[in-house]
Amino acid sequence: MPDLLFELFSEEIPARMQARAAEDLKKAVTDKLVDAGLVYEGARAFATPRRLALTVQGIPARQPDLKEEKKGPRVGAPEGAIAGFLKGAGLKSLDEAKIEKDPKKGDFYVALIEKPGRNAIDVIAEMLPVIIRTFPWPKAMRWGERSERPGALTWVRPLHSIVATFGPETEEPQVVPFALDGVVASNTTFGHRFLSPNAIPVRRFDDYADKLAKAKVVLDPERRKDIIRADAKNQAFAQGFEVVEDEGLLAEAAGLVEWPVVLVGAFDKEFLKIPGEVIQATIRNNQKCFVLRDPQTAKLVNKFVLVSNIEAKDGGKAIVAGGTIIMPSDSRMLETTRSISRNGRRITKPIVNPTRSSLSMNAGISLSIATSSAREGSGVREMR
Repeated sequence: MPDLLFELFSEEIPARMQARAAEDLKKAVTDKLVDAGLVYEGARAFATPRRLALTVQGIPARQPDLKEEKKGPRVGAPEGAIAGFLKGAGLKSLDEAKIEKDPKKGDFYVALIEKPGRNAIDVIAEMLPVIIRTFPWPKAMRWGERSERPGALTWVRPLHSIVATFGPETEEPQVVPFALDGVVASNTTFGHRFLSPNAIPVRRFDDYADKLAKAKVVLDPERRKDIIRADAKNQAFAQGFEVVEDEGLLAEAAGLVEWPVVLVGAFDKEFLKIPGEVIQATIRNNQKCFVLRDPQTAKLVNKFVLVSNIEAKDGGKAIVAGGTIIMPSDSRMLETTRSISRNGRRITKPIVNPTRSSLSMNAGISLSIATSSAREGSGVREMR
């Protein structure tokens, strides 16, 4: 039986929205298929920063023919009731209806309505535009010249292309014929923004996933997480350290890249005089990086793991350099931080070195320090 391949290719989707959006897309499409009498065999949804994708397997090529009995008025009912029944049932006269006997209520008319099924691709072509227009994004936007028109399409980020193909494995699939605000469904997708940005013709899901992998796109978010987790552990182990695991950060990092490349950077050891919770919270929240620790002492080391979206020609040296924490020269600021930490006071705004920007890993990104009382056991929070 035929399969459906459906992709919505756009600008970057926020990482926090991707998993829910993939599930919403799967539910919206499969619910409408079932409502239309197109019972499928299986479905899987995927998300990357730039695309939502869905494959639905085993869809019938055609809707089943429907037969329905429509109960009408009693025999001998007023002419108005008879006329309404004939019109609603699509009958020309009572000769096309049958009479069903009921000993208690009397005889009444019944119409046997036969509704021939439609080709599934035609049903899907009507269904998909409705799903796109009514998609439940937490936040959506309009863009371009068409945004000024009433009823303009909204999407989480500008929508660039739509892939929609339908057909069995033994035949060349058809493109599902529809267009939405100037975006015409096709069988063309695109690879990684920087590493392989050219157009890619696709046929069905296996072909689609294989070609994306060759174009530096890991479609499955779980696979991206596995790559990040394994490479981070291996690189940390090679230097004698271990990664401080953080499943929430791992999911977010996987949602920021289509082709995860794991790199290890370092920061000035002087920073280790700051409480480890502050270092970890800042690196996590501001830079989306993982911290490393010594497996013997369980203390943080001056290393961190970052996840890049490109394979740099220099092996990532420039990327790591850009992510390195710069230690301010003002020792008084460090002493103030240690003093506040010892006293259990909470800093409500960043400590800024007047001669430099502030603690930072990238230009323009400040390292806001906040500590809460150790006696309260409330840990660390980032203050913006």
